[in-house]
Amino acid sequence: MNLSTINYEVRDGVGHVRFARPEAANAVNPAFSTDLRHVMLEIEFDDAVKAVSVTAEGKVFCAGGDLKEFHNAGDGLQQLAAGMLVDFHGAIYHMNRMPKPVIAGVRGSAGGAGLSLVSAFDLVVCGESAKFTMAYTRAGVTPDGTSTYFLARHIGLRRALDLTLTNRVLSASEAESWGLVNRVVPDDDVDAAVAEMATTMASGPSWALGHAKRILYQGYESSLETAGEAEGALIAESMGTHDGKEGIAAFVQRRTPSFDGS
Repeated sequence: MNLSTINYEVRDGVGHVRFARPEAANAVNPAFSTDLRHVMLEIEFDDAVKAVSVTAEGKVFCAGGDLKEFHNAGDGLQQLAAGMLVDFHGAIYHMNRMPKPVIAGVRGSAGGAGLSLVSAFDLVVCGESAKFTMAYTRAGVTPDGTSTYFLARHIGLRRALDLTLTNRVLSASEAESWGLVNRVVPDDDVDAAVAEMATTMASGPSWALGHAKRILYQGYESSLETAGEAEGALIAESMGTHDGKEGIAAFVQRRTPSFDGS
């Protein structure tokens, strides 16, 4: 892949995605959106990748949309935005449906589209000084980045409305208490914490982890009976896999399981 705004490499079963526009606060523009979609598509179909780590260079995780570039687009702004969101939203669709946990590490602030991304990741670790704000209506525009789907599911509709209509800024501790992020760690430990989580998952029962992710997202939208039927079929299937048999045997034999992801 020829990427200009994102660095990507695979190590020990983990796809490491790192935003690389620190000079622009990692703001979302057409190039970034295209790069992100290409990376997520690559990861989705790469069997060597079992888990994904997403971090960012510089002091800001993602400042949102690149308003300077949008302003410079003049009369072509609507077309630019519509085209950009095909890629940006497409990247999130790939990320959500892939059977691989996606873990993000947030240092600094995540605003606008940056907060939308935070709401779309499977797991989020942030630094103690991290800040979160929607910021869309402050610029006179409406939300994007699938935040209208994910945000209320994580924090509730009333809080999502509060963030969107008032543009209040959440601290790291508030984000954790609201359910927007999973863990808060010292700023200098964010990247290491994310890498450790991703590596642990990549070396674990990745078939079970990936399918558990999928069934949890599906279950949120399903009826009780549909969710129960899906669970029954999938856990039976998982017990026929190498990792399922190995995990059960290791428990009975009181030893550490040796998972290979199959």
